[in-house]
Amino acid sequence: MTNPITTRRDGAILEVTLDRPKANAIDLATSKIMGDVFADFRDDPDLRVAILTGAGEKFFCPGWDLKAAADGDAVDGDYGVGGFGGLQELRDMNKPVIAAVNGICCGGGLELALSADIILAADHATFALPEIRSGTVADAASVKLPKRIPYHIAMELLLTGRWFDTSEALGWGLINHVHPGADLMDRAWDMARLLASGPPLVYAAIKEVVRDAEDAKFQDAMNRITKRQLASVDRLYSSEDQLEGARAFAEKRDPVWKGR
Repeated sequence: MTNPITTRRDGAILEVTLDRPKANAIDLATSKIMGDVFADFRDDPDLRVAILTGAGEKFFCPGWDLKAAADGDAVDGDYGVGGFGGLQELRDMNKPVIAAVNGICCGGGLELALSADIILAADHATFALPEIRSGTVADAASVKLPKRIPYHIAMELLLTGRWFDTSEALGWGLINHVHPGADLMDRAWDMARLLASGPPLVYAAIKEVVRDAEDAKFQDAMNRITKRQLASVDRLYSSEDQLEGARAFAEKRDPVWKGR
């Protein structure tokens, strides 16, 4: 069997492609590989941004491989270090991840896209949470979706499993941008290069603050930040990059971020 995950590294950017014909569905073995790939990305100080996409033009990812499940893969089995798809439960992922949705994105595939920080989609992409039709629950989406889009829309999508297109996804703020399919990866790399040029310690602080504050009261969250109780914030406030940002502003030049 060929490796279901291919990677391309260019400078500080890592492109991760799910390549598992025919539909890029994820079984337990693939999920474990993805977890290892994203954990290595997280821990590599020379990498700053990841792009996640699917091979081909038809499928981004339909989620869980039901054929593998029928052959014995347990739905509650060991998905690996990052949970399903290697990303959505990966601890301390403090680097930006871009999902480049190149086609059908449904079920666990949509949940995987929701684990990214920015979602770009090809204009022919379609979305759904059809788990209801197979007698199971879209667990991660049930947690995340009502926090991302209006409650009643999220519940309709979860309870009906209906399909929707990029226009609707964009209208609800579920995705960031829609591009012609032929341009999708170029635009994803443009976005990745923009992020890679930015301050990595600030990105880490942003991601940790957002995670920590998700269910916290405003003042409690602010107290944790100002008291430097978050590791990434504490590191940022003691960093060379913090001083470099102020110096660059005073000297009217572009900052040079070193990630330290």
